[in-house]
Amino acid sequence: MAGRLASRQRPAVVLAGVVSALATKRRRSGRGSAVLAGLTTIGQPQAVVACGLGMPARKRPTPQDAVTARRILLDGLARDADIFDLVSELAPLHPRNNTFPGEVFVHLAADALDWCGASRAEPVALEGLPERFLPECTFRGRQNNKLRYAVLAAAALHGGTEPDLLEEVAWWQTDDFWQYALFAAVAYIRASASRAGVPVPQACRDLAQRPAHPAPQRPVREAVKAVV
Repeated sequence: MAGRLASRQRPAVVLAGVVSALATKRRRSGRGSAVLAGLTTIGQPQAVVACGLGMPARKRPTPQDAVTARRILLDGLARDADIFDLVSELAPLHPRNNTFPGEVFVHLAADALDWCGASRAEPVALEGLPERFLPECTFRGRQNNKLRYAVLAAAALHGGTEPDLLEEVAWWQTDDFWQYALFAAVAYIRASASRAGVPVPQACRDLAQRPAHPAPQRPVREAVKAVV
């Protein structure tokens, strides 16, 4: 995934050979503009962070891993860290062929909706959510569908249902759900802070007081076998 450009190039993140993002340009304000693009669309990236940085596929995430993933994201947002630096920092927690830490981020996004008082009577508008609250990212084609799924999964959790992540993600045939869940969480936290009229760091501090979602779950590879 992408990040800053202009003055220096930085690596794109490629997990299991799926979606990567290349750095584009850095705005004067300090936020980068990122374009998410598949390798088949954009060719070879200038640098690659290989999926070997993640956990071995055989290792299952632990409850402490879930706590760590949630803490890294909230601490990073609270200090206005570059999102793509957070992606790189979180990559070692992701076991190959597994949705983790995507579940953690989807539940965190649902917590943000609860924290800001979103309800059927007073909903958070999803129209234009990426443009308003993920200005450093541009999503293309199928990437929009993946982000939309992560956004709607969080809304479903907040509404009291449990999305079948494995059933959906098995059909993606990629290992990048956790990254889209991270983007959805970032968008919801920023949107919730805006709705509450408080700075993002305050929203992050409040959310940090809530318990982390426990680590899941069977690997995505098992779900793929189940639907083929």
